[in-house]
Amino acid sequence: MDGVSPKFVLPDTFDGVKMEITGQLGMIWELVKAPVIVPLLQLAVYICLLMSLMLLCERVYMGIVIVLVKLFWKKPNKRYKFEPIHDDEELGSSNFPVVLVQIPMFNEREVYKLSIGAASGLAWPSDRLVIQVLDDSTDPTVKQMVEMECQRWASKGINIRYQIRENRVGYKAGALKEGLKRSYVKHCEYVVIFDADFQPEPDFLRRSIPFLVHNPNIALVQARWRFVNSDECLLTRMQEMSLDYHFTVEQEVGSSTHAFFGFNGTAGIWRIAAINEAGGWKDRTTVEDMDLAVRASLRGWKFLYLGDLQVKSELPSTFRAFRFQQHRWSCGPANLFRKMVMEIIRNKKVRFWKKVYVIYSFFFVRKIIAHWVTFCFYCVVLPLTILVPEVKVPIWGSVYIPSIITILNSVGTPRSIHLLFYWILFENVMSLHRTKATLIGLFEAGRANEWVVTAKLGSGQSAKGNTKGLKKFPRIFKLPDRLNTLELGFAAFLFVCGCYDYVHGKNNYFIYLFLQTMSFFISGLGWIGTYVPS
Repeated sequence: MDGVSPKFVLPDTFDGVKMEITGQLGMIWELVKAPVIVPLLQLAVYICLLMSLMLLCERVYMGIVIVLVKLFWKKPNKRYKFEPIHDDEELGSSNFPVVLVQIPMFNEREVYKLSIGAASGLAWPSDRLVIQVLDDSTDPTVKQMVEMECQRWASKGINIRYQIRENRVGYKAGALKEGLKRSYVKHCEYVVIFDADFQPEPDFLRRSIPFLVHNPNIALVQARWRFVNSDECLLTRMQEMSLDYHFTVEQEVGSSTHAFFGFNGTAGIWRIAAINEAGGWKDRTTVEDMDLAVRASLRGWKFLYLGDLQVKSELPSTFRAFRFQQHRWSCGPANLFRKMVMEIIRNKKVRFWKKVYVIYSFFFVRKIIAHWVTFCFYCVVLPLTILVPEVKVPIWGSVYIPSIITILNSVGTPRSIHLLFYWILFENVMSLHRTKATLIGLFEAGRANEWVVTAKLGSGQSAKGNTKGLKKFPRIFKLPDRLNTLELGFAAFLFVCGCYDYVHGKNNYFIYLFLQTMSFFISGLGWIGTYVPS
């Protein structure tokens, strides 16, 4: 007996017990599915179809308007009074208004010289221009570098001021607000804001300021962003496609129809009187620019977007930086909508249809519904209908509507139309984070006021904005610094749904599901944006 080794023997009834448990679980699933799962999932399908129709109508509306604008609308210099400001030998520079240029910064080691140098090169009388560098940097070395750069330009006769604060209260809004309190700003009529990576052309002020000078009802003139590193990697190309649609269509439609759109936070010129009348800069959300724009619009001020006035800038070239940026851009508008919707409704200074446009079109559809329907429908509900075949999704909702919306979105960047398929998969991945961010903003949860400055690497930027020197090579074998478990979890979910559809399905959704699985998996490993400059 001592020589016999012990063995673990399964009871004869184990297989029977296992089959009995499996049978019971299957019976429970069948009992719950018909009265609970199917109706709930069918309701979710109806809600998603409704949101899809809302987004489709919005895209078609803007598509029609932008065509009419391009064909029949007058150019901005015809719709508004515009007279160039010329040098006068008798008056000297006194016929030029005094303009303040604000450049907020935070540890901008790679790009601080770009905006300071470009602002110092603006073609405007030096005695009528004040450049204010608002440095909130926490790195002493960066602070010293920025201050020395300001001193270098000051030695050349540029009126440039280097300003720091004791703390970062209010973040960018706090810095801009503090900058306007300086005594030397009191005589300034207009303020131009450039982020650290923005490089305006020398004639920027001469092409924009006259609209404000000759049209006292205009509070803001917004320029278009031009991206110097859009060809750096696939990540930057995807961003370019989304932002080009925003500038080409959304901003142009808002400016042409209601003289309202969201201030982009940089590359825009404000009338300081309008800022003060609207209540100044507020830091209650992470979109202080949009907050100010909505409040100024509710007081009757008009905005003008100039699509042909472009300013060079840099796109985030790392997935981590882009995720933080998108969280802020999605959470902030939802949080602002929560705070201002009743104020907009009660406002008596703007007409009814402008209220409808701001609440429904600008906020509800573009800032909330667009994110929700992309994620909930195409990444959750549609895959679940594969597991519950009793719930049907009409082909017009699963194929035709998203195809039309995608085609309409492509008008902003015709050169990237061959990347539309990749863009769809990428936008579906990002809709996960945008949906999460909008919910945080609407319910004002823990990260509602999280502000992470978008890291800029100075990649692709030079004095001429030349990107031809980039050498591209894949970095796919580099181990990720941090796994994105949320993306990896959805990759697993979509893979299971795809396998089930491949075996049991009839709609061939598995093709889309496997491709979307790969997109979530690549994002989960942080392998988006795998080209780096030489």
